[in-house]
Amino acid sequence: MQLTHFTDLGLRVLMYLSHSDRDTPVTISEVAERFDASRNHLVKVVHFMAQHGWLVTTRGKGGGLALARPLADYKLGEVIRSLENVTEMIDCADPPCALRGRCQLKSILDQAMNAFFEVLDQYTLADAVAAPTHQAIQMLHRLRPVA
Repeated sequence: MQLTHFTDLGLRVLMYLSHSDRDTPVTISEVAERFDASRNHLVKVVHFMAQHGWLVTTRGKGGGLALARPLADYKLGEVIRSLENVTEMIDCADPPCALRGRCQLKSILDQAMNAFFEVLDQYTLADAVAAPTHQAIQMLHRLRPVA
């Protein structure tokens, strides 16, 4: 299963925000620069995550982004399910499949997807940003500030 660019950016934002030892707030422009991402696309990702209660956003001068909860409260399986909007890998009804009802493929793919998320459900954002990732994130925060 390949994750969408939307999910990839969402995970990167969460990871980047896991480092909270700084004097200035993290901005969308800063994250876009650090990850060489489209600012417009990042705005959509951040908006989605704020709506889900994962981020706190403050507008205006001095505003920025922050995690809304402790790192251990972000279950990776839950986050990825939401970002991906995953319900099933294939839909045999749309478009209608001639094999529908007489095929094992959907059942096999559903089992595989469930196994994928069972593994992800065992991990949190805290696990994802443990060393050496934590040190790499710290280095990103030390780069020249975005103007």
